[in-house]
Amino acid sequence: MSIRDWLLQGLQPASGMHDEHPGKRHSWWQVMCLTGVDYFSTLGYQPGIAALAAGALSPIATMMLVVLTLFGALPTYRAVAAESPNGMGSIAMLERLLPSWWGKLLVLVLLGFVATAFIFTITLSASDATAHILENPFVPSFLDGGQVPITLLLVAALGAIFLRGFSEAIGLAVALVAVYLALNVVVVGRAVAEVLAQPALVDGWQNTLTTDYSSPVAMIALSAYALPKLALGLSGFETGVAVMPQIEGDLAQRIKGARRLLTVAALIMSVFLVFSSFATAILIPHKEFEEGGKASGRALAYLAHQYLGDWFGTAYDISTIAILWFAGASALTGLLNIVPRYLPRYGMAPDWARAVRPLVLVFTVLSFCITILFGANVESQGGAYATGVLALILSAAVAVTISKARTGSRRAAAAFAVVSLVLAYAFVANIIERPDGLSIAAFFVVAIIVTSLISRATRSTELRVTGITLDKAAQRLVASLPAGDMRLIANEPDARDSAEYREKDRETREYHHLPDDEPMLFLEVTLGDASEFTSEIHLKGETRHGYGVLTVESAAIPNTIAAILLHLRDTTGRRPHVYFHWAEGNPVGALLRYLLFGGGDVPPLTREVLRQAEPDLRTRPHVHVG
Repeated sequence: MSIRDWLLQGLQPASGMHDEHPGKRHSWWQVMCLTGVDYFSTLGYQPGIAALAAGALSPIATMMLVVLTLFGALPTYRAVAAESPNGMGSIAMLERLLPSWWGKLLVLVLLGFVATAFIFTITLSASDATAHILENPFVPSFLDGGQVPITLLLVAALGAIFLRGFSEAIGLAVALVAVYLALNVVVVGRAVAEVLAQPALVDGWQNTLTTDYSSPVAMIALSAYALPKLALGLSGFETGVAVMPQIEGDLAQRIKGARRLLTVAALIMSVFLVFSSFATAILIPHKEFEEGGKASGRALAYLAHQYLGDWFGTAYDISTIAILWFAGASALTGLLNIVPRYLPRYGMAPDWARAVRPLVLVFTVLSFCITILFGANVESQGGAYATGVLALILSAAVAVTISKARTGSRRAAAAFAVVSLVLAYAFVANIIERPDGLSIAAFFVVAIIVTSLISRATRSTELRVTGITLDKAAQRLVASLPAGDMRLIANEPDARDSAEYREKDRETREYHHLPDDEPMLFLEVTLGDASEFTSEIHLKGETRHGYGVLTVESAAIPNTIAAILLHLRDTTGRRPHVYFHWAEGNPVGALLRYLLFGGGDVPPLTREVLRQAEPDLRTRPHVHVG
């Protein structure tokens, strides 16, 4: 097998609207582990983030995050799983809300936030894993200062696993999650036991609350103010629905499995968040959470070393490093499910983007660039990561709200509207506090839109037709033509009265010196949704005012005419001729009309599409212009 064949192995259908995944499918709990390496790995730094953001209020702020998780994000994504079960997430739901190019533009903007969230998941998690490596007391000192090369090595290893295949990725994810959760049960259980054994610590925490805050209302208000900083604890939901195609079973079973996946993961994470936040807030001095402190970015690891010894603590460090490194696997899986279903279908990516391995290489290189650009610094990447995560969850909540309202479920729509408002507050507050995150996300959005439009323009003269069918009337009209070359008159329909067809027939015969008894058919292509790149066309036949007419609707007139001519040639063995009149007007304007609206100067564009599709001039259908 050549390198090219290996890279393009498992090329997905051009339509992008399939529901099959090129790799092996797995049980829902196995796929949960793949998303869980991202979701559960936040335990490595979430308690410390909560402590820095809310201080002694971190258990209360964490409880608010858990409430938002169980009663906001979880119901939202359970609904998304049912309404968008093919791994396309809330983006597919929002795409259906806006017609034509507006829907495509919305998708491109959301894909920018997807790229922000998922790519930064890969780089931030690998960077955090590197930080844990360098902070371990048993690591040799010569690795100090090696943050960037070690992170690049971790990202490269992740890409290598995905180049081998999804089975290896999921198998490793199951092992990592099982070990990590088991160790966390021990660490959190031991920490909670320590808290219960020292009631004075709890009394001291309560005294701090009553001393520093005037009332329970003030505590709740300040905890709510700190909530957006804890948003990374919501990071696993979008990937949970993005990997749905990997769940085994038919469509109904995959929806059921995805809902189980989301629910079980959220419950597990919520339990760990509540107890770990409570234990770390009471047992760890606040100064240790600050930069340079022993618990900075590793609160549970600090407790593991403190109460279970350095050997167990080192084992916990290794497990945390491994799952943080592999957290990018769920993000990479989400990207590999989402990108081939949108950009190639829009004509906004090279055709090889429908294959897995080339995309893995692209995303790995992009992760390299971001790692180098940010110096593998965890803190500097946090703003972009949170912005991407909150934008995706907010878009999902809005999509579900609109969907419920359209189906008449008023109570559900009102409930999801409240969730949307809470998420909107968190999104805006995060942007205000860390505007750099929005700037980075905006860069991804603009980059995707620009590169997509360039790709669309360069690929516009492809055939862009995935299949052609003729109804019985069209088949009879084609069969009625005598032996020899077949001739078609390209007609832009207007009144469709007898005068229109009679005059067009007369002009064509006069301009091209065709005899009056030469049989010809009219070919009429009307525009459908010009924003679509490819389409399957259905050619219909009818007799109108004594003239045979073939009619079809498509996204691009020149490409459709070219595809029909080639199809007729291949199915009848005869060479088609098509006759046009020259269009008048500004050629630049005509080109823009073609790119945006599928029309423009049809004759030369039809010839160019034919030239690219059929290099042999001897068998190429003829284009005549008069």
